[in-house]
Amino acid sequence: MRNLHKLVATLIFAAPFAMSAQGYQVNLQGQVQQGMGGAGTALIQDGAALFYNPGGVSFLSGNTVNVGVSPTISKGIFLDKNTNETYHTTSPVSTPFAAYGAFELKDSSKLKLGLAIYTPFGSTVQWEDGWAGRYALTRLQLQAIFFQPTVSYKITDKIGLGAGFVYSNGKVNLQKDIPVVDNNGNVGHAELNGKANGFGFNAGIYYKPIDKFSVGLTYRSQVNMKVKSGDATFSVPSSLESNFPNGKFTASLPLPQVLTLGLAYMPTQKLSFALDINYVGWKAYDTLAFDYENNTTSLIDTKSARKYKNTFAFRLGGQYKITEGLAARLGIAYGISPVQNGYVTPETPDANRVIYTAGIGYTIKKKFGVNASFYFSQLKRTDTNLETNLSGTYKTNVFIPGLSLFYNF
Repeated sequence: MRNLHKLVATLIFAAPFAMSAQGYQVNLQGQVQQGMGGAGTALIQDGAALFYNPGGVSFLSGNTVNVGVSPTISKGIFLDKNTNETYHTTSPVSTPFAAYGAFELKDSSKLKLGLAIYTPFGSTVQWEDGWAGRYALTRLQLQAIFFQPTVSYKITDKIGLGAGFVYSNGKVNLQKDIPVVDNNGNVGHAELNGKANGFGFNAGIYYKPIDKFSVGLTYRSQVNMKVKSGDATFSVPSSLESNFPNGKFTASLPLPQVLTLGLAYMPTQKLSFALDINYVGWKAYDTLAFDYENNTTSLIDTKSARKYKNTFAFRLGGQYKITEGLAARLGIAYGISPVQNGYVTPETPDANRVIYTAGIGYTIKKKFGVNASFYFSQLKRTDTNLETNLSGTYKTNVFIPGLSLFYNF
């Protein structure tokens, strides 16, 4: 019971990383880009450029609005090293979404204003009743929405600059069992609810020296998410209620900075290739800190080492325009996990992964259209957590179909 505060703290801080049940860097902000492995920093095609490269938004023609959703289906399995028993997740489908609007001023096509609303973090992770790690986690639900007003300006016919202010608003609900039992055989339970917010920015430059080649460079700043007045509720035998008092908690979490270099090559008017290289500053998540309003010998404030490391992700995609209105896309990506051995948890059974994507788009008279994508990834990680001693192998399959509608005017 003395370690409960550490377990609860782990849940709080791991929550934002369960996003879409696919680990850390979520790239579900545009259906066109998702179909191309998540690459879109140097290939500007639609309003999702507000996320991928604000500097390229000024190169969009006219005004555009698009809305999309990516239902995320995750199937997880845990094989316990000590018992050889297998446990499954029962997570519901989560629905990350993105909405973009980019508009030019009446008297100038060089300046564009835009608003992006997207959910880079958000999912529900739920394990079956009685599973081996129930004292580490039973259920985690996270919702986070980013709002990004943006300004983009075309300096010349070859260079564009852009930046957007980011406000993040979210909430989390997480639950776990406590290893205490009442007279009726009921296991103790902990539930935490918290609202969090943070601020940051997204800036980028777009450069197209020739018609067939373009370069993009973007920087998304670190966002410090803060839970200022969360609610902690404990269900335990009456004899232990004084050890686990209901009350408030505060916490903070740095979401990492991301630097991206993008390259795009268009050998013909029909064929395009894009490459994104992400450098993610996960080293900022070195230590977690957690503060309970009501401290006891079982619930004490804590600082615990997480030792995350900075990582890279590589995203490559291609697009072929079959007709003027019909386009097909393929992509592949490789992401390196920031979670070091000894720190893998049920919320973040993260591993190096290969991602496969495909997509299709159809436009009607250059005004209205639809884009669809499909994402698949398979993760496997074996580890023994240094804090909880939970030891075994995690296997996760992630399927993400996506759909968006757009209107140009």
